[in-house]
Amino acid sequence: MTAVTTTTHTSAAAPLAPAEEAHQVRRRRRLAPGRRLPATRLVGPAAVLALWVAASAAGLLDPGAIPAPWTVLETGTRLWSEGTLPDDILTSLRRAASGFAIGLTVGILLALASGLTRTGEALIDGTVNLNRAIPTLGLIPLFILWLGIGETFKIAIIAIVVYIPIYLNTHAALSGIDSRFVELAEVQGLSKPRFIREVVIPGALPGFFVGLRLGVTGSWLGLVVLEQINATSGLGYLMFQAQNYGQTDVILVGLVVYGVFGLVSDSAVRIVERRVLSWRRTLSS
Repeated sequence: MTAVTTTTHTSAAAPLAPAEEAHQVRRRRRLAPGRRLPATRLVGPAAVLALWVAASAAGLLDPGAIPAPWTVLETGTRLWSEGTLPDDILTSLRRAASGFAIGLTVGILLALASGLTRTGEALIDGTVNLNRAIPTLGLIPLFILWLGIGETFKIAIIAIVVYIPIYLNTHAALSGIDSRFVELAEVQGLSKPRFIREVVIPGALPGFFVGLRLGVTGSWLGLVVLEQINATSGLGYLMFQAQNYGQTDVILVGLVVYGVFGLVSDSAVRIVERRVLSWRRTLSS
């Protein structure tokens, strides 16, 4: 009788296992952020734009201080048709791209040299952190004396702004690689180039992409300041001239273009990051 009772209880409890497992799965899903929604990063800018439109239409904003969105759009269209805005955009893009390319290359090379060798770390890491402690824009007067007041010093400052976050995040990722992977590579007899290709680079990529996003943003932040120093073209020059004449709408056109470039470039880096790091399973994925 006892055996029958035991068998009955066992058979009755068996169907509960799948239900309990489903409950655990649902619980895990509640803890996670949930499924990624399309174009979620555009919700914030769209909300800001909607508030701007509503406040302007209600007359809550001073048109002399903050023009209405349709006024800014009209000004931007006029500057584009006159050919002023396209030329300034191309000039700014060339400066930003040149400085970014140099900073990206220098940041990666220094991070690899410092992260993979003790000698490189001793020579490079302290120097870069000293450079980080010095405000980069404070170097402008010195670089003008060294390189002149033309395009060269602007590109050099942008390169410095870019290479520092790329170096710091890539170096931190290299230093944070689990030593067990290194031991496993040694046991497997991997050569140095293969070790770098199969262990070091995949391990450092998450940190590198964080630094890359910061570097992209930094290149635009540095550009808007540098283009107001002895420049004859560029978005920063356009905004500086508009300041002299009190043209707030032109200044906002420049800021909107900078914002669009920053958002597009950051989104492009995010897309590349998701594709390259598709093997990771994280909350964001």
